[in-house]
Amino acid sequence: MKQVVQNYKSGELAVLDVPVPGCKPGGVLVRSAYSLISTGTELMKVSEAGMSMLGKARSRPDQVAKVMQSVATNGVPATYRKVMGKLDSYTPLGYSLCGVVEQVGTGIDDVAVGDLVACAGNEHALHAELNWVPKNLYARVPDGLAPRHAAFGTVGSIALQGVRRGEPQLGDVALVIGLGLIGQLVVQLLTASGVRVLGVDPDPTRCELAERLGAAACGDPAAAAVEAAVAELTGGHGVDQVYLAAGGDSNQPVELAARLCRDRGRVVDIGKTRLDLPWNAYYEKELDVRFSRSYGPGRYDREYELEGRDYPIGYVRWTERRNLACVLDLLARGSVDVEPLVSHVADFDDAVETYRSLKDGGLKAVAVLFRYPGPAADGAAAEGAAEAPAVTVPAVRRGGGATAPARSAKAPVRLAFVGAGNYATSMLLPHLAQRDGVELSAVVTTTALSAANARRKFGFAEATTDLDAVLGDTSIDAVFVVTRHSSHAELTQKALRAGKAVFVEKPLALTEDELAGVLTAVEESGNDRLQVGFNRRFAPLLREARKRFGVRTGPASLRYLVNAGRLQHGSWYLHQGTEGSRFAGEGGHFIDTASWLLDADPVSVYAVAASGNEGSGDVQVVLHYPDGSTATISYVTTGAPGFPKETLDLVADGKVLRLDDFVRAAVYDGRRKRWVSSRLPKARDKGQSAELAAFVKAVRTGGPMPVPLESLVATTSATLAVRAGLAGGAPVTLARAR
Repeated sequence: MKQVVQNYKSGELAVLDVPVPGCKPGGVLVRSAYSLISTGTELMKVSEAGMSMLGKARSRPDQVAKVMQSVATNGVPATYRKVMGKLDSYTPLGYSLCGVVEQVGTGIDDVAVGDLVACAGNEHALHAELNWVPKNLYARVPDGLAPRHAAFGTVGSIALQGVRRGEPQLGDVALVIGLGLIGQLVVQLLTASGVRVLGVDPDPTRCELAERLGAAACGDPAAAAVEAAVAELTGGHGVDQVYLAAGGDSNQPVELAARLCRDRGRVVDIGKTRLDLPWNAYYEKELDVRFSRSYGPGRYDREYELEGRDYPIGYVRWTERRNLACVLDLLARGSVDVEPLVSHVADFDDAVETYRSLKDGGLKAVAVLFRYPGPAADGAAAEGAAEAPAVTVPAVRRGGGATAPARSAKAPVRLAFVGAGNYATSMLLPHLAQRDGVELSAVVTTTALSAANARRKFGFAEATTDLDAVLGDTSIDAVFVVTRHSSHAELTQKALRAGKAVFVEKPLALTEDELAGVLTAVEESGNDRLQVGFNRRFAPLLREARKRFGVRTGPASLRYLVNAGRLQHGSWYLHQGTEGSRFAGEGGHFIDTASWLLDADPVSVYAVAASGNEGSGDVQVVLHYPDGSTATISYVTTGAPGFPKETLDLVADGKVLRLDDFVRAAVYDGRRKRWVSSRLPKARDKGQSAELAAFVKAVRTGGPMPVPLESLVATTSATLAVRAGLAGGAPVTLARAR
């Protein structure tokens, strides 16, 4: 098997072939799926290894003292040989991982082969393909928790033990100094405990991340803003606890802690930082300085860690293992979200280059994961639906009822809107308000004022907050669902069951269960009159370009670059726990466009997040189609704002179709270039008007909906498969149900 090692004398990093560890009694053999690089502890070790001998001595005075003691006892030659022998050898790296139990040792009855477990320990949860882990250093992963998230279990336990040492209470105010990996986890754990949190870090991006994850305010330690926030939140008394999660040689953290802590407050040291306590400041406030030792009680106790002797829960409530299980539970329930912390996911074979990039500053990261090959990382192990190697595309079954209610062809199509937010009022309603044969009957919102505003601006006959009354109105022909993503599936089901034609903005569903619920409503009601707001396939410029490109005879290669840009702070798109990821909300647009251009539905999806964060980072998606065609969608948030938002290239049969942001399009055929069209940017048309016209026509005539329901379901399933692919790190097959 392979393992990451380092020579502490030379600083050399390597991925070595080493023997597979034996499965000893009292533990399990675990095949790694993901392991986490501790960007604090491990990088400190890597940096120390690159120092001169004098530098190593200065960085570890405790070890120098041991050497001097050995000299006094054993003499210089023997001590020299001992020290050089120890330095000039490979040492392991890593201490936090998730993997699958491959073999169970005697005396173990709480897990079985195939179970997914999180593992701890700098001797047992190493960056290696296989590890033997004793009983008290692993915990079973709850169903549904992704392995890449469970790999944070040990580091989360370090943060959790630090929080426990601070003894926070509901209503407390705490300050976290240092917003690296541990600090970010401490922020979330304190927030989940009902504590208001302030943060300090010189890196503004880490401050912004901590605020997104629950901190009330964060800032540079030298700025006055944090001190002002402390005064405001505490009435000038100072914070109840300070958590030192910083590293380095500066004494600024302990000085800042004394200045901002209240009288008789607590200062908890979690990281390895300089601790020259200013005596007067700590004495005058009688501050309680505490140390947090690693993962919790049991750490460094050989009987506990290696022999499996647990402490009675009545005497030690939170042990090392119980802390680990607690963190996994918090992750599974969504109380702590580690996905925004994942800056990079590297293949295990690229471990050496990854460490070098981190050390040299080329890769700036809060958390980095190694992804291992094999069934564990591919999602074959127990993670439930999120790690399944295939996502089932549900079959569309229509009930026996009439799918298009009878109506007079001369009567206006009466529409109701559920939701009147920015997209509805800027991109949909302006096209409908002036359209002949359309009557805006009712607008339903959760707040009366927004409904009243929509009524005044667009001429709705009625503004209400009573959805049931609108759905029960038999004169209304169609309902537009233009609300937040988390409500789309439920509202669509209600409208279908009420017999209405439904236009729902993307996404149709955020989970496979939600999609199944929509299709159940179709089957049970017999109403399949459904359209999802995939408007780009209706864009006139793209339709003309497709026509000029002509019929394909061979497989195609399609590239779609979406320069999505960054979201503003506070955007509800960032509420991943309730609204899904950003790609889950928007990605269906681009998958549908690719499938329409290729005239097929995808059969597999492979996805990677370039920043490790599907929620708001860069996502690369590769779709495979039955005829061998591929479509690559690069959804990026880190591009230049001045660059076009969407560019697309379709290559096949010696021809190229080029689309530039729905402003220009061209078809290249052989040596010729035929411009399809060129428009002014202000004339950019992404198809909303044509899409709405097609939907209204289908409702008026009772004809087929603009996009077949089977295609809407396939696109939604492919979008959902992106999440599964990101979690599993392997292609996800889209299996058609029968």
